Amino acid sequence: MRTHPRVIGFLNQALNHEYGAVQQYLTQASLCTLWGLGDWAESFRHEAREELGHADLLNQRLLLSGIAPGAGQLRPPRPGRDLAEMLSQDAYIEEAAVDLYAEAAAFAARLRDHEAAALFERLRADEEGHLRHLQQLYASLPARR
Repeated sequence: MRTHPRVIGFLNQALNHEYGAVQQYLTQASLCTLWGLGDWAESFRHEAREELGHADLLNQRLLLSGIAPGAGQLRPPRPGRDLAEMLSQDAYIEEAAVDLYAEAAAFAARLRDHEAAALFERLRADEEGHLRHLQQLYASLPARR
């Protein structure tokens, strides 16, 4: 399968983003475990598993394109000092993912690479769902003083 070099670039950028998100969520899960917040730790681990699933889809697409997946340099995790800050940091990375996938989907659609466009659209929709979930969690936190 011949894939446009810029689509390959988007796939690699997305893979880097997803692995960075996995690292972010696992770091937050570990902090929550240390703070005795087991339910929150499991919630962050669940998010990490979902992002790892996205990375798997991207890996498969790269392999089908004849490209060895490589995540490059990951964004350092920004775990936050409390739950509100954690959720705020997570919303930031999810918003970045939505923007990335929207741009990538539009580019792939212009090239008539329907498979890549569909993958990026699926990932964008998933990340929008993650973002809404994070916003709901943030709204449910007690008011900060």
